[in-house]
Amino acid sequence: MKIVKPVARQCADLEERLSALPEDVTEQEDALFRSLIVTDLAPWQAEQVATPSAVHEAQREVLATHWHPEFVPMGLIRQRLGAMFPGREEELIIPTQHNELTSWDGYTGVEVDCYSSGFNQKVQLLLHFESHRVACDHAVSTVAPVAPGAPAPALTALGDKAHTLRSMLAHTRKYRASQLYDYVRAVVRPDDDVAGPAVRETGADDDVLAFARVMTGKFSRLLETHGADLPEDMVKNKLLRNFIDGLRGEWEATFIDRVQAYLKAVKEQVKRRFPLDYFYRATEFIEEAHGLGGCVVIPHPEQFWPILLAEYDVDGYEVWNPQSSRYTEFLISVVNRKNRGPGLSRREILVFMGDDCHLGEKTRPREQQDTEKAAREVGLQPAWDDPAVRKRLSLTGVSRSRVIRDYRARLAG
Repeated sequence: MKIVKPVARQCADLEERLSALPEDVTEQEDALFRSLIVTDLAPWQAEQVATPSAVHEAQREVLATHWHPEFVPMGLIRQRLGAMFPGREEELIIPTQHNELTSWDGYTGVEVDCYSSGFNQKVQLLLHFESHRVACDHAVSTVAPVAPGAPAPALTALGDKAHTLRSMLAHTRKYRASQLYDYVRAVVRPDDDVAGPAVRETGADDDVLAFARVMTGKFSRLLETHGADLPEDMVKNKLLRNFIDGLRGEWEATFIDRVQAYLKAVKEQVKRRFPLDYFYRATEFIEEAHGLGGCVVIPHPEQFWPILLAEYDVDGYEVWNPQSSRYTEFLISVVNRKNRGPGLSRREILVFMGDDCHLGEKTRPREQQDTEKAAREVGLQPAWDDPAVRKRLSLTGVSRSRVIRDYRARLAG
């Protein structure tokens, strides 16, 4: 039988531990940080990635145009998809790493952060290409399966046809690292503008604030100490989340949950304050993508509704996404109206659904995974099979199979 301490005693224990919490980084904390920045997967991680939690034998088409490999080898992802969809007969799979071109079987994609001047907000766009249109000597190919954990082979140098786009992406990619350092400073040296709203939103008490400040200060020093060993893709906000999560077991889970809630609220405040003029305009990315023969899709428009009014020259809208699933039928009707009426788009707007899967989440111990993010799977968009959605789509002849064929043709030019 588990003995539960009275609340008053738990609080006293916590205050005592916090008062004795050293400011200096311990060996255990250093080891934890180093474990979080290793991109080579351990055997248990590789097996966890390659083995799906469910098999969807009846799904014949796999359409995946919004997902993030992160640091997971493409060979392992290929194994996962093969096991998850053993009956697939038709597929279009394009990875969309944040602000970095990545490729899969002749197609290359990226999710870009950009600025919409029309309504003064950061937005995101998906850019998709046939790989030869943006090929260069460091593009990635995964045409042939590779052994679990093995690096994917590099393409032969073909010259860089997209140097301007790559330059734009390289600049944009740096913002995530910059934002992480802003985030850390906001926790270590809190002020009323950022920490104040976070405290009011989460009800964080002095214990939470003290722990967050001390541990984030240690995290900051670890960032500096191991800076030369940090893979670029690891320098992002969730590295702090993972570091704090690694302290579970040593500290009460409910207390860590409270700390994480406060840190998340601070992060959102920092993100809102990031200068928008840092980003290229959405129209600049759209023009560059179309100039290279690529296509553009607006992802999860529910998160920034005014983009639907901007009349951007795009090729498709996502009408469903794990983060944007409330207005799927309405978004389908929006696409139908735009396709029937006059507009600035040069081509029919296609209907997409995005799984927004982040494969890195599947490398974490299951008890530390974000449950909602871990449930996302490449190529799995349940809305396609929802009766009400299928009925709405069937009225205009839209299906997963048709979108695959139409988009392939459009990407081919």
